[in-house]
Amino acid sequence: MGSKERAKERREQRMQEISLLRTIPYSDHQRWWSSETIAVVTGANRGIGFEISRQLATHGLTVILTSRDSNVGLEAARVLQEGGLNVVFHQLDVLDHLSRKQFSDWLQQNYGGLDILVNNAGVNFNLGSDNSVEYARKVITTNYFGTKNMTEAMIPMMKPSTAGARIVNVSSRLGRLNGRRNRIEDVTLREELGNLDSLTEELIDRTVSNFLQHNPTHTYI
Repeated sequence: MGSKERAKERREQRMQEISLLRTIPYSDHQRWWSSETIAVVTGANRGIGFEISRQLATHGLTVILTSRDSNVGLEAARVLQEGGLNVVFHQLDVLDHLSRKQFSDWLQQNYGGLDILVNNAGVNFNLGSDNSVEYARKVITTNYFGTKNMTEAMIPMMKPSTAGARIVNVSSRLGRLNGRRNRIEDVTLREELGNLDSLTEELIDRTVSNFLQHNPTHTYI
């Protein structure tokens, strides 16, 4: 059996395991959440964000489904609402300071804050193994700075609880420091970024800025 076949077999096995886990209900002592638990999901009008919203709402949480485009966001929320799920839509552009501020004010006024933030909003212009830097600035502005700014806006609004608030960042294998196909070639930098004990926000920001300086791209800010 070749490597591709083995990888396919592992994926199928993992999917079977996930499907089985979905059929096992949480016991009462495992449920730290309730219908009053507020989960915000960014970029949730389709794909992974939509499915995350659906599953969280299926488990009984109140989900705030956000999308940059109001029309598609409202439609996505309507689909889930018609299934009996407690999902509310609000427009949000994670790149827009005013949009983040308006969303924060609305969230505070209507729900008093949030318990879970799922940073899912992101963009990708590569297909398969085609890893171009043509749109690097737009990707980094959205996927890194958008996530960072959204997190900073939401942290002060996290509700105190015995279970603790949660922030989940959706990423991919392309985010690995030492992936098989995608890695940082500078070994020293790779080790610095991989050392969680000494990792700083300044180091990450400097790394991102250096990358953009050495990879001139279209400007989409």
